[in-house]
Amino acid sequence: MLTRHTIDTVVRAALAEDAPWGDLTSETLIPADATATADLIAREPGVFSGGAVFEAAFRLTDERVQVRVLVADGTHFATGTVLASVTGPARGILQAERIGLNFVQRMSGIASLTAQYVALTAGTEARIVDTRKTTPGLRQFERQAVRDGGGHNHRFSLSDAVMAKDNHLAVLTAGGLDVTSALRQVRDRLSHTTHLEVEVDRIDQIEPVLAAGIDTIMLDNFDPDALRAGVAIVAGRAIVEASGGVSLDTVAAIAATGVDVISVGALTHSVRSLDLGLDIRLTVAATAATAATAAPAAPAAPAAPAAPAAPAARP
Repeated sequence: MLTRHTIDTVVRAALAEDAPWGDLTSETLIPADATATADLIAREPGVFSGGAVFEAAFRLTDERVQVRVLVADGTHFATGTVLASVTGPARGILQAERIGLNFVQRMSGIASLTAQYVALTAGTEARIVDTRKTTPGLRQFERQAVRDGGGHNHRFSLSDAVMAKDNHLAVLTAGGLDVTSALRQVRDRLSHTTHLEVEVDRIDQIEPVLAAGIDTIMLDNFDPDALRAGVAIVAGRAIVEASGGVSLDTVAAIAATGVDVISVGALTHSVRSLDLGLDIRLTVAATAATAATAAPAAPAAPAAPAAPAAPAARP
C-alpha cells in the first residue's frame, strides 16, 4: 500500500519541478479569489488507479482545494465516467492540473494494461507480475497501479531477493566451479528467509540449477513448447517463471504451458497513459473589488472642450 508520506514526497518533487517559482500564467490572468469546479472525466474506458496521488497534487498546491475521488482504485470504468471532482481556488486548480493528470493518467494506463494481461490468463494458475523496469523515482506508484489492475509485484528492489542472471553466473563460475556447486555455496550463505531465483535460457541448464536447491527458476525467452517441456522437468521442485517475449498476443499461450509466474516488463516500461481530462464546468467570478485591482484600469475619457467665452458687451 502507498503511504501518505510516500505519495506526498514524490508529488511535492513533481510540483516543485513544474512550478519552482509559482504559476506565472495563473497568477497573471486569474484573480486571487476566483473559484472553480472541475471534473476528471474518462475519455476512454479503463481501470482507475492513483486517486490518492491525484488528490495530493491539488492539496499540496493549495490546501483550500477540495478533491472528491468518486471511484475506487481498481474500478473498471466506461468512457464519459466522472472519476473525481475538484473545487476551490481557480489558481490552485489550474496550477496543479497537469501534475495531477500526469500521475493519474499513467497509473490508470498501467492498471488498464495489467487488467488486459490478467484477463487473457484467466483459468490458468499463472500470475502476471511486473519487473524493475520502472520509471526512476516512480516505482512505488507504478507497482501500486499493477496491483490495482489485478497483477502482482516481483521483488521490489535489488535488496529483496537474490536473482542470479546469466552475467552473474558467468562471474560466479569463472573460477572453475560448476553451476550447481557455485549456487550451493550461494544458498549456504543465505538466510533461510531469503529467496533465491536463477535464470536459464536453455533446457539443459534446468537440472544443474535445480540441484542447488533454488526457490524459483526463470525460463528466459523459451517458446511455448520449450516452456511446457521445462515445466515437466521442474515437476514442482521450484516455482517456474516465464520471462521474455511476453505480449498481449502471446501471454495466453504462455500461461497455458503451466508456468506459475509470467513477468511482463511492458506493464511499466512501454505503457500508454490513459486519456483522462480535467474539464472546468463552473467558475465563480472574482468580487468587483478584486476584479478591479486585477484588471488594468480603463483609460479616462477625454475631457469635453470648454465652451467658448461669451462676447463682451458693447459699450
